[in-house]
Parts: sequence; C-alpha cells; structure tokens
Amino acid sequence: MEALNREKFNYNLEKRVRKVIEDYKLLEDGEKVAIALSGGKDSILTMFLLDKFRNEFNLQLVAISVDEGILGYREEGLETARKHADLLEIELIEKSFKGEFGLQLDQIHSLYKSACIPCGVFRRHVLNKTAYQLGADKLATGHNLDDEVQSYLMSFARADFRRFSKFGPKLDRIHPQLVPRIKPLWRIPEKDVGIWAVLNGVDVHFAECPYSKQSLRAKLKNYLNKIEEDYPGTKLNILKSFEKTFKHNKTLTELFKCEKCGEASSLRICKTCEMLDDINKKIE
Repeated sequence: MEALNREKFNYNLEKRVRKVIEDYKLLEDGEKVAIALSGGKDSILTMFLLDKFRNEFNLQLVAISVDEGILGYREEGLETARKHADLLEIELIEKSFKGEFGLQLDQIHSLYKSACIPCGVFRRHVLNKTAYQLGADKLATGHNLDDEVQSYLMSFARADFRRFSKFGPKLDRIHPQLVPRIKPLWRIPEKDVGIWAVLNGVDVHFAECPYSKQSLRAKLKNYLNKIEEDYPGTKLNILKSFEKTFKHNKTLTELFKCEKCGEASSLRICKTCEMLDDINKKIE
C-alpha cells in the first residue's frame, strides 16, 4: 500500500511540474540547463525531475553548488549535492564566496541587519556568472510555491514594485550575459517537497541556515503557514492572483555591463561590486 501511495504521489507531483514546464515553455529541445544545487530538498527534487525529463527534451544537465562560508552548516549540504549529482551522473561545479570574493558569510554577516542580504546578492552573482561561463541556456532553481509567495509579499510590503518583473516561473533573457532562470517547482508547496523526500527515502539536507531566523522571510513564512493552516489554499490563491498580475505587467529594466566586473547590471556599478566596496570599507 505504501508503494502504491508513493507511486501515486510521485505521479501527481511530476504531472504538476510538467504542466508548469509546458504552460511557460521552461524547456526547449537540446538545451543545456544548469541547476542551482544546494543539497536541500528543493534543489535535489529539481535535479531529479530534470533528470527524468532529460531524454524527452534532449537536455544537457550540469549542477552548480555555492559554498557561502557558513561553518557547521554548508558542508553537509555540499556532501548531499555531491552524492546525488554523482548518482544521476550530472557534472557538479563547485564555487565559493571565498574563491570568488575572498570572503565568507561568517565574516560579514554582522555588517547587515540580515545575513540574507549579502548572501542573496553574492549567490545570484556566482550562479549567473558560472552558468554563463558554462554556456547554459537556462538556470534552474528550486524555488517552490511558498518561496515565490513570500518573495512577492516581501516586495509588496516594501513597495519594491520593480522586483515584480523578476517573479514568475521563467525569466526571459534580457541581457546577453544574464542566463534565463526557470523554476520548475513554481506551483509545488514546500510541504509536498518534504513529503517527496521522505516517501522516496531521498537523503537531503533538511537543516535550516542558522542565519535565516534574522530575516523578514522567516517571519513571513511562519505567518503564512499559520494562515494556510486555518484557511487551506491561501498560498495558492495568492500565487494565482500574482500570476494574473505579472502576465500583464512585465516591465523590463535596461541592463548594461558593470564598469568593475563586467557582469550585467541595471546601474553603472552592479550591486555585488557596490556591496564588496562597502564591506571592504567597514572591515578596514
């Protein structure tokens, strides 16, 4: 009975992901897709699903892991990433904040209200730069329904409407050096990702980042989970509402090359270089 339930759950999960892929044309035949692989349940599921679609879409897959420099946390995730990439015979490229920027998150987290601020900026920079150097056509991330709803409401609360164009299951290529991102798990609740890992006995890194509790996202996550418990379907309704909105309000920002690092940027100096300059001044 357990095997039947697992089979049915896996079938329904794959069916929902396939619908997002088809509705938004996330994959095209013969593409090279880089997978942002942290070792957590979301990125591992994303890699397993893309491996399932590999032959159907004639995909070339490669994974990218980023070591932010968090003692006692990241190494376990990296080990899990290595294990599953090897199992699926997918090449894994490992990068680190130390190697790219000469610093670790543990060294600079106290300089910001939340460690997620520099971490997000630097991770995006490393992932895009590496995916571009690898010649990837797409960069797949493990963002699930919960992640997207949280990000949407955070930007809404901050009146940061410019970020709305960055949401959705697929981001178009708006600059030659900016690899389009896709989110196959866009309509999959975080709870279902956890169920998939447990039902299938997949070893994933379940531990939460020790710095995540400082963030607005963590507080919003708890709040949304409570609402979802009292009013099931709330998260999906928020996503549907946003889906209707962003379809008709896609504002594109003109991008240039950062004068310092040469990466795509909407400003003369990109956020990564601006942040590195700020950090160097603070720790001098």
